[in-house]
Amino acid sequence: MARYDVIVLGLGATGSAAVFQLARRGAAVLGIDQFSPPHALGSSHGDTRITRKAIGEGDAYVPLVLRSYELWREIEARTGADLLTITGGLWISSPARRAETHVPNFFDNTRAAARRFGIAHETLDAAGMRARFPQFNVRDNELGYFEPDAGFLRPEACVAAQLALAEEHGATLLRDERVVGFTEANATVRVTTESGEHEARRLIVCAGSWVRDFLEPRHAGLFAVTRQVHYWFDLDAPPERFAPGTLPVWIWELQDRRNVIYGFPAIDGPAGGAKIATEQYAIGTTPASVEREVSQDERAEMHEKLVAPYLPGLGPRCVKALACMYTATPDFHFAIDRFPGYRNVILASPCSGHGFKHSAAVGEALAQLALEGRSAIDIGMFGLARFDRGTER
Repeated sequence: MARYDVIVLGLGATGSAAVFQLARRGAAVLGIDQFSPPHALGSSHGDTRITRKAIGEGDAYVPLVLRSYELWREIEARTGADLLTITGGLWISSPARRAETHVPNFFDNTRAAARRFGIAHETLDAAGMRARFPQFNVRDNELGYFEPDAGFLRPEACVAAQLALAEEHGATLLRDERVVGFTEANATVRVTTESGEHEARRLIVCAGSWVRDFLEPRHAGLFAVTRQVHYWFDLDAPPERFAPGTLPVWIWELQDRRNVIYGFPAIDGPAGGAKIATEQYAIGTTPASVEREVSQDERAEMHEKLVAPYLPGLGPRCVKALACMYTATPDFHFAIDRFPGYRNVILASPCSGHGFKHSAAVGEALAQLALEGRSAIDIGMFGLARFDRGTER
């Protein structure tokens, strides 16, 4: 039986970053995934993910995202992959909003973080938004926060690039190999898959929406899995109005509906449509039962209620739609800690619908935790003990 320094369970956004960062440090690392990433069965697919520097979910995230920006550029230079595109980002909100992005006061928190960390930004009133971004049907009482360094990541390419670099540095990757369970004895972790057993000094569990399969009920209940749908709608306006050089990535806290909507420019030209989505956390699912098909009724309802009133330049024809899963904690913050009941196993669930932008730096922090016992960036607020203190949302 081969023995490794670290085994990483799950090779999506976080796991791919962790195996790369471990391997580049010279560790003997084994990465295992039940599928062959990048794939469209979890949370790290759909062509694009927003990235932003001023983080409204909390100041502790800003060092992670700033480091991730550096790492994405480094990975691009090493692989030639196109990972990070800067488009600028526009966040729209109002005092009358009925929706919040992940945490209370996201919009005001974002502006405060920008000021605190010296991140370039502007505040726009409704007239300013209409003049610069006429694609959005904003109301008179709405404000805009514009961040010129925001943009989008290509999640499938990010995962693929980091896995390629991990193998280049000597990592062993087992794809299409399902982990049945793991045990710990005498400072050794033994991981059992459907076809064998593997040992290591440390194990990092980056199982995404499957994390509950490995936890006892008390802790499994902290992770809620929901189905999310992404839509691409046809352009019913001059294509240049929705091109990456004209339309920023955007997030909109609505005031007449209990929805946050967000979207991207038409990155694949007019034929590919523009991507727009919302989030729902009320109806749970599981990886085994999630409905992966998106019905025509869902597509029509999305356009009628959440597209046409706000972006009139997007037509009713849905070019494509796909479903993915989010895993969220009660307070919508990450969970990174010692795995309950184990000394040498790390639980990594940087999740809750805002994790991908941070994943490169989280992978680096996990490698440091596994090899050195601490990370350079403080991730202490993500411990599980906060739920025992009654700080759930």
